[in-house]
Amino acid sequence: MASILDIRRADERFRTRAGWLDSRHSFSFSRHWDPKNTHFGLLLVSNDDVVAPGTGFETHPHRDMEIITWVLDGGLVHQDSEGHNGVIYPGLAQRMSAGTGILHSEKNDSWTLTGEPAHQDPVHFVQMWTIPDEAGIRPGYEQLDINDELARGGWTTLASGMPRHSDRRAIGIRQKHAALHVARIRPAETLELAAAPFVHLFVARGTAELEGAGPLATGDAVRITASDGRRITGGPDGAEVLMWEMHAAVSTG
Repeated sequence: MASILDIRRADERFRTRAGWLDSRHSFSFSRHWDPKNTHFGLLLVSNDDVVAPGTGFETHPHRDMEIITWVLDGGLVHQDSEGHNGVIYPGLAQRMSAGTGILHSEKNDSWTLTGEPAHQDPVHFVQMWTIPDEAGIRPGYEQLDINDELARGGWTTLASGMPRHSDRRAIGIRQKHAALHVARIRPAETLELAAAPFVHLFVARGTAELEGAGPLATGDAVRITASDGRRITGGPDGAEVLMWEMHAAVSTG
């Protein structure tokens, strides 16, 4: 099967603006609904969120979902009903398995008990959801600082449930057909994409050139069916890129 590229530009995404939140959605989410854009491969949600200081998402529930959060700028405070809490910062990979049910909140790390922000910096992060191998698993949480791996260059496996990644330093997800990789591509550096039935590429910041697709800018995404391992090259200022490698898709039957 020939590789098929579906380029989605940043300004084509759904957008939610709520004063304290500026969120852009790659797939149908919340009040934004398009029956032709509900997922790609095993990826159901890819939200690009900016949260103002002194604000955040109040406690809310999730169920039967593997949720991965990747912070680009600032700090995000996580708290959940399983007793996990901490600040997620750039280079710290985080996964929450919702399983049978979990409650959590996410707030800009400027949040204080007095309600007055400790600083005026927004937090910018990408949050991605994929379905687990099986429903009803026990809720879980994992985080891992991968800054040293990122500094070495090339692709770093951020999260994976694939058996062939079991020997790598990455957070685990309960989905054996998927892995998430990240790279901070240097200017003019060229990397090869994964060869897989489904690859979702997201330019979190910067610019790049994708073989067969041309220039990509911040917020652009490419959905590749039957990915053939084509190459991506960093633009003049480089790029930070997230790549989902998926060997199965959500069943729609």
